[in-house]
Amino acid sequence: MNPAAPLTDAEVSELEQLLDSLPAPLEPLDISALDGYLCGVLLQPRPVPAAQWLRWVSDVEGQTLPPGPQADRLASLASRRHAELDRAIAQRQWFDPWVFEMDGEDLAPSELTLPWVAGFAAAMDHFEGLMALDHPGLLEPLAVLYAAFDPEDLEDADELLAVIETLEPPSTLAEAVEDLVRSVLLLADVSRPRVPAGRSGGRPGRPRPPGSNHRRSGPRRPGGRGVA
Repeated sequence: MNPAAPLTDAEVSELEQLLDSLPAPLEPLDISALDGYLCGVLLQPRPVPAAQWLRWVSDVEGQTLPPGPQADRLASLASRRHAELDRAIAQRQWFDPWVFEMDGEDLAPSELTLPWVAGFAAAMDHFEGLMALDHPGLLEPLAVLYAAFDPEDLEDADELLAVIETLEPPSTLAEAVEDLVRSVLLLADVSRPRVPAGRSGGRPGRPRPPGSNHRRSGPRRPGGRGVA
């Protein structure tokens, strides 16, 4: 298997099962939170070594998974998703966030994206490079992402809350997913700027999803263990 190959649906399910099967007291990210977390890691101005970001995948307190086949497989699958997202972000291309519809539950689009955003927020807590940047281009895309949270959970974020209040919530899951991708690419324009090749750079347009692969049915948990 090519170590840089995107994960198949079967491998995504395998990764989810690996995360869910980690024994207590480990509290791993769930599959959707992991995806948001990896995007947050990749948006840091300086690359984060794998040894640093992997420890927070298997446990919200940063406890490392004991060496063995399970740890190796988890690291391999997570690293391949990391590489896939890295390519998409670097090239400002569409990617399918791991956001899932849940059978039998009537949830608003922002509730369905909350686990993903919670993972992104976890990366912001562990790696502070992006949030330390003083750039006006960060505010709007961060507001779009953090709008998934209850305003009471956003402490000392008056400026962010002011922008969130001006936003119209997405009416469909497709709109919500598009907002996630667009926000990630806008943040990348600040933290990982590209040198224009033959034409000026600027803000990316609204990404055009090639399909609807983000819609995966199944009884998914609305959050990760230990991820708020």
